[in-house]
Amino acid sequence: MTQGKLEAKEVRPGRVGIVGLGLIGGSFAKAFHEAGHEVLAQNRTRSTLEFALVETVDEELTDDNLGTCELVIIATYPKAAIAWLEAHAGLIGEGAIVIDACGTKRMVCAECERVAQGRPWEFCGCHPMAGSQYSGFGYARADLFEGAPLVMCPPDMDDFERAAMLERLKGLLSCCGFGSATIATPETHDRLIAYTSQLPHVISNSYVKSPTNRERVGFSGGSYRDLTRVAHMNAPMWRELFLENADNLSDEIGSLIEGLRQVKDAIDARDGDRLEGLLAEGDSIQRAQEALR
Repeated sequence: MTQGKLEAKEVRPGRVGIVGLGLIGGSFAKAFHEAGHEVLAQNRTRSTLEFALVETVDEELTDDNLGTCELVIIATYPKAAIAWLEAHAGLIGEGAIVIDACGTKRMVCAECERVAQGRPWEFCGCHPMAGSQYSGFGYARADLFEGAPLVMCPPDMDDFERAAMLERLKGLLSCCGFGSATIATPETHDRLIAYTSQLPHVISNSYVKSPTNRERVGFSGGSYRDLTRVAHMNAPMWRELFLENADNLSDEIGSLIEGLRQVKDAIDARDGDRLEGLLAEGDSIQRAQEALR
């Protein structure tokens, strides 16, 4: 698809255009397909698109039909999402809603809102809080988002217009089965996501680098499986996400290092009372958090 403006097309209610058929984009495609929606899609790797066209995607998303999509989902890396929207802003249909599905929000929302300014369509930053340790269309599932939270970062606009857009967007995404929809600023999203999503990946990926990991067969159970599940990483994607959120993630890593240092100091000093106090403190914090669910 190339930059430019074609003859205006009429938006078709319920028609969805998806950019990127990885785990998230592919799961969106399957969810909408199962719900009976018309799904158009494009993907950087042609073979993936051709596979998806067999049973999930109705038609390739092109310059000529982009303007007919009521909902456009950009499921790519952050910088690629911005570049795609910049190149195709003039082709999106009047009244359409465009969302992204990127894992960071400050840069994406700022740039995409800039591109959307004055356009006859609306943009809303989104982040489906669902995933897998595996990536690619082959692991996509129609039920990936069932019960999962959806974070929405709407632009600064009139309260009534924002409420109307969000309600319409929730309706368009209803077939995905999200369990909740949380409204947040991009800044709040990125600060919290550094702790809830990015830090666990850092911990898991670092944990498996211990030389002892090579000897663990026959000695590992549920704790090992839980902690190592997200050590599998799409390194190019997470590199971009970590660096886009470097300030928040670095703060969380620093807090973790301090917590580990306190435990290590207590162990090195053979200070059982101090160690027990640290462990009890963590247990108490987690129990209090679980009670809020």
